[in-house]
Formats: sequence, C-alpha cells, structure tokens
Amino acid sequence: MSEGKKRDRIGVFLTLLYAVLLLASLLVIGKLVYLQLVFQPNPKIATALTPKRQTRKLEPVRGSIIDCNGRLLAMSYPVYDIHMDCTVRKAEFAKIPNKDSAMVKEQNWLLKARSLADGLAEVVPGKTGEQYYSMIKDGRSRNRKYLLIAKKVDRATLDKIRELPLFREGANKGGLIVESHYIRKYPYGQLARRTIGFVRDNSSMVTNTHIGLEGKYDALLHGTDGTESLRQTDFGSVRDYDSTYARAVDGRDLRTTINIDFQDLADRALREQIDTLDDIEGACLVLMEVKTGAIRAMVNLTRDPSRGNRFEEITNHAIGRKCEPGSVFKTVTLLSCLDDGYVKTLDETIPTNHGWVKGTSLKQDIHIPDWEREHGTSEISIYDGFKISSNYVLSTLAVQNYRNRTRHFIEKIYSFGLGESFDFDLDGLLTPTIPSVPKNRELDATTLGSVGFGYATEETPLHILTFYNGIANKGKMMKPYLVEDIEKNGTVTDRRGPGILNASICSRAAADTITRALIAVTEEGTAKRLRNAKCTVAGKTGTSFATFENGQYSDASGRRKYQGTFVGFFPAEAPQYSIICCVYSKPTRHQYQGGGIPARTVLKVVNSLYGTQPFWETTLAKSGSVPGMRADYELTPDDGEPTATVPSLKGLGLKDALFLTENSGFQCSYTGSGHVIRQTPAAGTTAKKGTHIQLELK
Repeated sequence: MSEGKKRDRIGVFLTLLYAVLLLASLLVIGKLVYLQLVFQPNPKIATALTPKRQTRKLEPVRGSIIDCNGRLLAMSYPVYDIHMDCTVRKAEFAKIPNKDSAMVKEQNWLLKARSLADGLAEVVPGKTGEQYYSMIKDGRSRNRKYLLIAKKVDRATLDKIRELPLFREGANKGGLIVESHYIRKYPYGQLARRTIGFVRDNSSMVTNTHIGLEGKYDALLHGTDGTESLRQTDFGSVRDYDSTYARAVDGRDLRTTINIDFQDLADRALREQIDTLDDIEGACLVLMEVKTGAIRAMVNLTRDPSRGNRFEEITNHAIGRKCEPGSVFKTVTLLSCLDDGYVKTLDETIPTNHGWVKGTSLKQDIHIPDWEREHGTSEISIYDGFKISSNYVLSTLAVQNYRNRTRHFIEKIYSFGLGESFDFDLDGLLTPTIPSVPKNRELDATTLGSVGFGYATEETPLHILTFYNGIANKGKMMKPYLVEDIEKNGTVTDRRGPGILNASICSRAAADTITRALIAVTEEGTAKRLRNAKCTVAGKTGTSFATFENGQYSDASGRRKYQGTFVGFFPAEAPQYSIICCVYSKPTRHQYQGGGIPARTVLKVVNSLYGTQPFWETTLAKSGSVPGMRADYELTPDDGEPTATVPSLKGLGLKDALFLTENSGFQCSYTGSGHVIRQTPAAGTTAKKGTHIQLELK
C-alpha cells in the first residue's frame, strides 16, 4: 500500500473518531442541561437519598459582671446534662455465635449497670439505686439511645459520675453522654439584684425578662451567636463541612462601680430599720463617690406579698419613682438665693409673720409659732429657719426674690440638674416634673412658694442625690454612673468612667455656705441623730406625702402615705461620699419622717464605713508596746472546715483563672489585665474553701 493511501485511511479514521466523540460530548452536555433545567426526580426517592441537613445555633458564653474590686457579681456557670445510650454493645453481644457466651456478656453488662445505679443514687440524690437500675434496664429493652439520667449537675458531680462502674469505660462501652451548657449564677444572691439584673441563661431578649445592667448591656454581654450545619448519618448528626460555619464570639465583661462590701452593709443597715414595720412599702439607698459620681451601693427594697411579705429587690425606686421631694428641696431654693446674691449671709433675718407667706395662700407653718413662743421674737434668721426646716422661711425667700423672675428661678432649677433626665447605665430613669412658666406671665406666687419648700415638683432620689453631690464637690456636678469599663479576658476594650453634667452649678463660696447650713441640720436641727456619727455629716431631711386617687394627701380615715428622706455627704470637711435614703409607707397613721428611719440608716452606714478607707486613717505614735499573747489552742488545717489545695493559675487568662478558682472552691479578685503573673495564696498551699485568691494580671 502506498504511503498516500495509508495517510488517507488514517485521516478518515480520525475524522470518524472525532465525529463520534463530538456526538458523545453533545449528548453529555444535553443530558446535563436536561438534568439541571428539566428533570424532576421522584420526590420519595430524592428524600430517601438526600442526607437531612439542619442548622444549629452556637451559643456564646455570656460575659461576667464584676464589682469595682474584681469580685464576680454575675457569671455564666457551666452545668452538664447526663444521658445514657442504653444500647451500647447490645448489637455486639447479639453477633456472638455462641448464645450462652452472648448471654453471659449481657448479664455482666447488667451487673455493671446495677453497680452504676447504686453509685448514681449516692452522687445524684433524688432516686434510689433500684429506680436508676429499673430505668437503665427498661431503656435497654426499649433500645433507648438517649436516656436522661440527671440535669444541670456541676463539674465536681460530673467527675464523680465519670468514675462510676460502666461509665468509666467511656461512651462506646459505657454509654455515657454529656452535654454542657451555661446558666447564670449570682454569687451574692439578692444583693444589688435590681441593679445587676437577672437572666436565666444567655438566650435572646425575647425569651428572657432582662432588667438592670443585664438588660441595658444585653447585646454586649451576650456576644455573637455562631452557626453550624449538621448532616444526618446512620451514626447520628455530624457537622457538615461543606456548609458555612460561624464561630460564636463570647460576650464581654462589665466592671461596675459597685463595691459589694459597701452594698452588703448598706443593705443590712436599711433592712435592720424596716424589716419589722408592716406599714413600710419600700425603701432605697444610694451611696455615691463625690469626686467621680461612681455609685458604690444601690439598694432597692420592696415588700413582696408573694414571698412571705419579705423585702426583695423588685423595683428600682432610686431611678423609677418620682415624688414631691419635700424639705430636701429647700436646699435648692437657698442655694439659688445665695448664688444669685439675694442672700449675702445666713445670719440675715426675716419677719416671722406668724408663719404666713405674704401674697400667697401658704399659711401656718407649725415651726414658726413655736419659734416665736420659745424665743420671744418676731424675726428668724435664715440659718435657724433652714436648721428647723421651716416651710415659711424658704417659701418667703422664693416669693420675695423670684416673684417677678419666676422663669429665672425655674431655669436655675434646670441648671442644678433637677429638671431633666440624663443618660444613665440603667434603663428607666424618670424625668423630673417641674412647673412650667406661662408665656408672657409669671408663675403664681402660691405655686412658686410651694416649689420653694419642695412641693409642686417631682424628683427621683438619684436626681436629688446628684444635686447634693454637686454641692459636696464645690459646684462641679458629676454624672452618676455604674459601669467603669468593658473588658475582654481581663483586657479593657472600652473605658468608661467619670462624666460631668455641669462644670459649675454654683460658686465655691455658695457651696461652702450651704454646707455650713447642712451641717447645722445634722448638729442641731431635724437630723441631729447624726451628730454622734464618727465623722461630721452634712445633710437635709425631707418629708412629703403621696396623693391618693382623689388627689388628696390623706384618705377618708385620715391616713397618709409618707416619703421620708435624708440626703447628704460625709465627712463634711472633705467630702468623700454622698448618700440618700428614702422610705415609702403604705397608708398609715404612723409618721415616717426623714429624721427617723432614713437618718438612722445613714448613721449606721457612715459608722460602718468609717475607717475603711485611707483618708480616715489617723497618725500613730512612733513607738508603742504590744502585750505578749499566746493562744491556748493550736489551729490545724482540718479543724472541721473543708480545705483544698490552691491551684496554679500563673499564665492563665482571666476567664480560665476564674473558672479554675471557682471550681476549686475558692473566691477570686484581681487587678491588672492580661495573664496571671502572681497569685496569693501561692499554688500548692492548703487553704479553707471560700478563701479569696488575689490575682495580679499583666
């Protein structure tokens, strides 16, 4: 065959092969287009052959709330649900050819299950060993792969469960299934609960009632939810790596201004005064740092009929209840007159006029007739009028000086921070009620005089405290706050801290003069219970009445609803803290005035705080002698109180260190940020459970 014919035959063959491959390609492409755009599979077959997929939400760990010294006020605590796969090794035993051997294997497994049941009865109270065994045996006969054994057990209990017979052999041979989740724990119980708030877990706002800091900072504490896709297999659900995955981002921590020690003593002091008084409806106390506005304690108590009529933290009276403030508002009138120059000195006098305020319907101040009889005079100094809390004196000052300038007086009240709400770290701060001045007219004299001694207005306790704190701070009004900073694993990510509402509500001279008047109240006036305090207290009492539905201050039986208040600051010479205490009564014939329960409560708090801070310390002599002392007993580690070995925390991040400390039975506080570089007591030492471990982070 010639070379040309050979090439022709090869060419024909390649052409035919090309045509066949082209046709096959077109058929494949056509089939693909048909499958993608036209073909509809049998729904039953598609369902049977397609693995089931589902999306699961990954919960982040909710951030902690801590006090100013690093002690945990709210934390997410891991708990564990225990389930059991009762079918483990059952199929394995069934495949053994020798039936007798298979039966022996099964009986041995059940003997271990009985020992497991007896152990569960000791570790997880609530059921007997026989009941646990009956559950497991019945679950095995019914081929139950997910039998609930116990819910919400702690880590110590889980460790004991893992050491029980059968479960110690692991999941494949013993059937142990452990699922962990987090619940919210409040180590200090009801202390500051209305301020801290409450959640059961880290679910969304839809499924939880959030209050306090837990509610205001929910998104920040909650973190970011994650998602993962699951695929159903013959062996259960497994993660679908072909689908998207988003890791959960844990919530951040809140460091608050609350000092839990101060909170505890304030709570105890208030309860001590009101616990046995059935006609007290509620009470509140707020302790604030003068220079910064940091709230160190906020107590809110309300009598709860559903809990044995005990006082509980249910309603935040300090921010969510506004009333006519009464005589504590007289300081506003006097400070305004001092700052505007209408009053030059507290020794100025005014005619007593038998307690009748000229130009108004305000008459018969009960203090003035007593003053006239006791002193045989028809004049009274502003100092004395303020000291005895005379409505007449302060109404007269308001009417005499502002009758033709009522708008200025109202504007003055606003400049004192008593007319508007402000941004606060808790939701629910009410806006005060202040009379509005009619356009092109003046406020009527009677209303003006009423404002002068604390009526015709409504204020929250926090507003009143903020104003008095401004006086203590020589005119600089600080914004009250509860959140010091926001942290992540001990590192500050957002620093909050002090803020100023008004750089100068009055001159320093006016603040000093009004402080002198406030000291007179506690030394000689309506709050003289406080003159025996361990340091000088400056403050003012106030008593007002809530109105009934008919708008009257008493009901048909003559009963009244009292609001008794004391507000002030201490030590008066160099103020460190301002404080307010309010008591609210039910309709009663008893009197609950500001100089009673509120003043006694503040006295208790002041005396308890005295000596706890460096600025109260006194100088000691250079030398002294201490008598020799010898105990007639010897302390031993096992004197009846449980002890534990202090774990090594060096190098750990804050959250890991807190977790290990709490699970070892100790409490924890820390300073700094980053990782643990030093701990006290040292690792490996023996200490009583509940001991505080101090950490230093860097």
